[in-house]
Amino acid sequence: MTIERHSLAKELPEFKDKIHELKMKDRHFARLFDDYHNLDHEVIRIEEGVENTSDEYLESLKKQRLHLKDQLYAILKCA
Repeated sequence: MTIERHSLAKELPEFKDKIHELKMKDRHFARLFDDYHNLDHEVIRIEEGVENTSDEYLESLKKQRLHLKDQLYAILKCA
């Protein structure tokens, strides 16, 4: 089974250049971006079976990732 990665550039391709720009210029955006990336990596490791955890914990990570994506999207729309 192939696990789909949810990189921000893949999720929001229309903002690819803006993502790069904000990562370099906006520390708050960069921190949120790093948090999003780290959560996505952890979710992928769990889904691939590298790490074992409860379904509830995995779902909470996915909700956190979605919340971060919403925050990042809001910043991108205003930038």
